[in-house]
Amino acid sequence: MPEKSQKHIITALVTNRAGVLTRISGLFARRGYNIDSLSVCSTNNPKLSRMTIVALGTDDEISQIVRQLDKLWDCHKIKIFEPNESVKRELLLIKVNVPADKRPEIESTANMMKVKIIDVGAASVICEMTGEPNKIDKFVELMQPYGILELARTGITALSRGSECLDDLEDYNEQISNR
Repeated sequence: MPEKSQKHIITALVTNRAGVLTRISGLFARRGYNIDSLSVCSTNNPKLSRMTIVALGTDDEISQIVRQLDKLWDCHKIKIFEPNESVKRELLLIKVNVPADKRPEIESTANMMKVKIIDVGAASVICEMTGEPNKIDKFVELMQPYGILELARTGITALSRGSECLDDLEDYNEQISNR
């Protein structure tokens, strides 16, 4: 029976310089893998950036991608996050069509799901939500009947549970001195 494709979260500690994102996204494109979401940020070390990539594939396909990433000069540390061993969050901004008579319904739903209403217009509201991707999916689904005017999602960011850290400056310094 063929292995089933599923979403995988890959985090990479990479050199913070121009062209790195292009090389990494190009690696995925050349191999025909789609990046479902991508989040890039600086770290506490200004020489490094942290990339969180969500990609759909089998375990073997994702392992192959990780091996290819590991060959890139600018990739210093790569980790595949296991769902139970990581904390994942995503940010949603959503603008919903809300006539005045429906506003209490939206406010009630927002309060129930710990969603902030951050802007109110004559016929719309903008809500902000941070949480697990499945919780965000549920809120988007609840807003569909009102009419979603716009939405933006950041993509997943994640950290591993416990004391293990991807941002290990000693490893980075050792790698640089060995190259």
